[in-house]
Amino acid sequence: MSGGRQLTNVTATVLAPDLSRRKFLTLGSASVAALALPAMAQAAPLEMALRPLLDRSLNLYNTHTGEHLSEVYWSHGRYRAEALSRINHFLRDHRSGDTHPIDPQVLDLIAAVNHKCESKGQIHIISGYRSPSSNAWLAANSDGVAFHSLHMQGKAVDIRLPGRSVSHVGHAAMSLKGGGVGMYPASDFVHVDSGRLRHW
Repeated sequence: MSGGRQLTNVTATVLAPDLSRRKFLTLGSASVAALALPAMAQAAPLEMALRPLLDRSLNLYNTHTGEHLSEVYWSHGRYRAEALSRINHFLRDHRSGDTHPIDPQVLDLIAAVNHKCESKGQIHIISGYRSPSSNAWLAANSDGVAFHSLHMQGKAVDIRLPGRSVSHVGHAAMSLKGGGVGMYPASDFVHVDSGRLRHW
């Protein structure tokens, strides 16, 4: 009798932590899912805009160097390393010649904006990567240049779509919710980046 009672007590002691562990894991999973939902919701418009594109390509013109580049940078479900390398060079700091890896999400955002705006011409590049020295010079001598610009991390590009207004391009970029968007109608370009969602 006493042995059975002790066994029952031991069983209860063992089961109680197991039950609370299950509850904890369930609550933990729910919390992680809840935290992931905003990120998934953020990415969804951009992902949906890219979905119809079997290949992701960019047809670029650099307004500072006069160079042209047309690249399929994503195909068969993956990014193409050699194409990304050529794009990195194309988007180099035209002042210093320095290059930096460009965040593929910025490229995706540009491709999606171009597709959404139904632009058939070349995408004009106003600014790609900026070295710290170039960015510091611009910040000191220009309005609207951030001292800690995402251009220095390869996460921002300034573009112009000939035949499309700054407002049209800017609002198309904002609708994709892929990062930051800045509209500069006086200079006729739109800033896009893969940072947090914001616009100006």
